[in-house]
Amino acid sequence: MIRTVLLSVAIAAALSAAPVGAQAPPAAPDTAQSDDAARALHRFFEEEWERSLRDSPETASYRGDRRFNDRWTDLSTEAIARREAADRGALAKLRAIDRSRLSAVDRLNYDVFAWQLERDVERQKYREHLRPLSQRGGVQTADELVEVLPFADERDYADWLKRLEGVPAMVEQTSALMREGLKAGNTPPRVLMERIPAQIAAQVVADPERSAFFSPFLKMPESIPAARQAELRAQARRVIAEQVIPSYRTFGEFFNTEYLPRTRESIAAADLPDGKAYYDFLAGHFTTTELSADEIHAIGLKEVARIRAEMEKVKAEVGFKGSLAQFFEHLRTDPKFFHESPEELFEAYQAISKRIDPELVKVFKTIPRLPYGVRPIPDKIAPDTTTAYYQPGAVDGTRAGYYYVNLFKPEVRPTWEMMALSLHEAVPGHHFQFARGMELPDVPMFRRVGYFVAYGEGWALYAERLGYDMGLYDDPYDRMGQLAYDMWRAVRLVVDTGMHSKGWSRDRAIKYFMDNAPKTEQDVVNEIDRYIGWPGQALAYKIGQLKISELREKASRELGERFDLREFNDAVLSAGSVPLAVLEAHMNAWIAEQSGGRKQGADQNQKPDQKQSG
Repeated sequence: MIRTVLLSVAIAAALSAAPVGAQAPPAAPDTAQSDDAARALHRFFEEEWERSLRDSPETASYRGDRRFNDRWTDLSTEAIARREAADRGALAKLRAIDRSRLSAVDRLNYDVFAWQLERDVERQKYREHLRPLSQRGGVQTADELVEVLPFADERDYADWLKRLEGVPAMVEQTSALMREGLKAGNTPPRVLMERIPAQIAAQVVADPERSAFFSPFLKMPESIPAARQAELRAQARRVIAEQVIPSYRTFGEFFNTEYLPRTRESIAAADLPDGKAYYDFLAGHFTTTELSADEIHAIGLKEVARIRAEMEKVKAEVGFKGSLAQFFEHLRTDPKFFHESPEELFEAYQAISKRIDPELVKVFKTIPRLPYGVRPIPDKIAPDTTTAYYQPGAVDGTRAGYYYVNLFKPEVRPTWEMMALSLHEAVPGHHFQFARGMELPDVPMFRRVGYFVAYGEGWALYAERLGYDMGLYDDPYDRMGQLAYDMWRAVRLVVDTGMHSKGWSRDRAIKYFMDNAPKTEQDVVNEIDRYIGWPGQALAYKIGQLKISELREKASRELGERFDLREFNDAVLSAGSVPLAVLEAHMNAWIAEQSGGRKQGADQNQKPDQKQSG
């Protein structure tokens, strides 16, 4: 049985003494040992932050750190073993620091880091590195890194050329891991891998300048002399033609003839080595709870029934006379709900984002400083990925956050989903969550960029409902879109647990989704395949939303006229990304502070409820 390590009573006590983001209390007179412990802890955090960037150069690039922009992550088995050993060593080092000597704020930092690190160590035994790619990304989409690189001066181009020269080694290391996965019976489902050949083939181009890896050289800054630009372009053409393209051609042959035919036919995580324990671990990891698969499945069924009843009300409001299934079909197929071209669809997404922006002050006092933009999802992955996603900005503020939208087949991208989607992925959803996190004062860097799925996705799903508070759902079809998106996340609880722990087939999961939500078949199939390829991750959204909504109801009930929605939302984001038990303790402390007393102090000193019932 997998051990699910949750935060202790001491975390709740620490949080009730100092809400997240608060300054540490004045030190006691005898502070020498406390100061030593604090210095050791923060030195440890700094060392681990550096190690994380050094070990994952791509992560450093996404964070806006240019120091490692000339290399890729070392995917050799030796390097993976070293990183795993370093994680185990880091956990031992952290445990050697006397937690009892730390301030309330540092105890929180300690516990959040320990929570993450313990799970990193625990999941090593499942050898996920033997499945190094999915239909949503991997070595076959490595060129997407150009989206976050600055390409502002000659050094940026020289670094990219070094990375291009490193592509063959990265591809070969990936192939070696996949071969080891074949031997161990640790492979992804074939139904997902059948999407990969086209992605690999997209890298094998006849003209190097048509390669996505060449795209940074198509437009270069004027600060680089023309002659030097020509030299860099010539180098790029040569490296892509002689090294990058041949490596992908070889990889494609290996994938199509050796790997794909031997991938597993089953879709359940339970069918992987030690698969049942693996799925139990993932469910706890992503939801940050101890909920079992059966409990999560039951919550999903209850939420599906509730949301269906709300959908029936909207159907009646718009005067549709048929069944709910017929209403879904109407929403999927009526041309009035679709734009005719990718360009029109993109302009509509931009317009919705600008419509949301001025309404944010209705539900927030604090607006993050970092801006965001809207971009299309790259064409080569658009057919195989989700409707939209968010890419955080650089930590140092040199790159904005971006809301990526899928323009593939606009005839299957309904207008009624666009408002809820934008509230979730852009503002006040993921952009607020990540941008506010980067602005947290006096916390270690890992807290500023941390991401617990239940908190992050729970917040973004909660943010969809803030559209009502902002007056953005005046159109009943937009309200139907919000319900459709809420249903989407409720259905996930049912189908994810269904496929990975209850023996559901892919077709059964697709049918259940189509029966209960108006999303188009293109989206539904992509979503189901995402749940197959990323077990447990989709459980976190609804579980996190239910917890935040529960906390809002509690605050409103206990504070009465003192309740201010803007302050509540600010307080949730002031926690940063944390496990749900930590968020609950933080908000209990905030409610007590707002009420002007400690009337619920007894509750705060109890262990937070680890069963997120919603």
